Amino acid sequence: MASLGDLYCRREGDAITIAMRMADQHTNMRGIVHGGMLASLADSALGLGLTMSCEGRNSFVTVNLGSDFLDAARPGDWVEAHVRIGRIGARVAFAECDLMVGERRILRASGVFAVMKALTAAQLDAGY
Repeated sequence: MASLGDLYCRREGDAITIAMRMADQHTNMRGIVHGGMLASLADSALGLGLTMSCEGRNSFVTVNLGSDFLDAARPGDWVEAHVRIGRIGARVAFAECDLMVGERRILRASGVFAVMKALTAAQLDAGY
């Protein structure tokens, strides 16, 4: 995840927001943020959101990710992923998010995740 760029994380009650500033390195040949970058941000935000919601007792591995691209992001845009946790079971978890630039929704995503053991200190230090 470190290769995405610096992530901003906030949790206020059930509201989980993961955000980052888009840069030129995130763009495609048309000069807009690459769809794969937005999908990676959504996937990372969903996994981080699940981890934050269980206060780090588990980590999560993506089983399925669905995404709908609704609008474009551009370099300099502050993109926020607003994460909603569906359910965390013993083996599988579900979450959704909307990627927003201001009031404009640019992507919606949903994911199914395998519930794993918490990451070790060494894994966390390595940026996982």
